[in-house]
Amino acid sequence: MAELRPALEALLMVADQPLDQVVLASAVGYPEGEVVEALTALATEYDEQGRGFELRNVAGGWRYYTREELAGVVEAFVLDGQQARLTQAALETLAVVAYQQPVSRARVSAIRGVNVDGVMRTLLNRGLVEEAGQDGEHGATLYRTTSYFLERIGIVSLDDLPELAPYLPELDEMEEDLAASAQRDAAAEPAGDPPTAEAADEGEQ
Repeated sequence: MAELRPALEALLMVADQPLDQVVLASAVGYPEGEVVEALTALATEYDEQGRGFELRNVAGGWRYYTREELAGVVEAFVLDGQQARLTQAALETLAVVAYQQPVSRARVSAIRGVNVDGVMRTLLNRGLVEEAGQDGEHGATLYRTTSYFLERIGIVSLDDLPELAPYLPELDEMEEDLAASAQRDAAAEPAGDPPTAEAADEGEQ
């Protein structure tokens, strides 16, 4: 059997909800009494060492929590992440969605000339784009900008977007390629968001 304390720490580190001593004892293969004793000792040790986290027994289960006095540090980190500037690639992808919506990822990729799966996930997580049904012809998921997008750029509706035509090439010449890309996208797209290699994300997260 694995050493008790490190085993408990490993399990609690990956848990997404409090784990009671019965579950933990079954997982590590030790008696419940020893598990409770080890958990209590770990909690005391973290307190005495002044760690940035603590181990609590809440609602009948054990779980790691950040210390209350460090809430400001955690909050600042989370908010900074949400307010971080978008990369150039993300801005370009967002612009394509804004002017071509509702639009599939395949069409956005065809217009930009690169894979945009990673960037689209970033925009979805930021609340700037959202799903808008499926393409009736190909079945690919379509995307559009959100009301939060309008709020962030300071306009009331999409009608207030500046005229972009003078800066774009003729898209009519791309229609056949875009249609083919949409078909490929629909054929390859599973029910959920497919994982992509980090290299394909262009470092745009």
